[in-house]
Amino acid sequence: MAATVASPVASAEHEAESLRCPAEEESRGAEAEEEGSPPQTGPVSTSGHGRLSKLPLARIKALMKTDPDVSLASQESVFIIAKATELFVEMIAKDALVYAQQGKRKTLQRKDLDNAIEAIDEFAFLEGTLD
Repeated sequence: MAATVASPVASAEHEAESLRCPAEEESRGAEAEEEGSPPQTGPVSTSGHGRLSKLPLARIKALMKTDPDVSLASQESVFIIAKATELFVEMIAKDALVYAQQGKRKTLQRKDLDNAIEAIDEFAFLEGTLD
């Protein structure tokens, strides 16, 4: 009798797994990473949930190929450029946010970016580009 009871429960669990929403799947993936499963390696992920890059890799590759010195661009190099770009945008946005907060605003404005570019030496190469 225990075998007949376990069988419907097992099939109900299987059906529940197939009916999970994407948000549950993402949280399960994060739990699995915390539990010690190996992290995802490799530059490109094909699933929408585990995208490693927030920028479109095909667009970045096309931009890279506009340079006459670039004839071939490997997926790894495209991925590295995408990640570097994401980190750059994040860094300049955070620095500009400081100036927006000093002005008691929550929205970044062009003057915040200008202030960040002028104040931080790493952004000196950008001076005059927003004009």
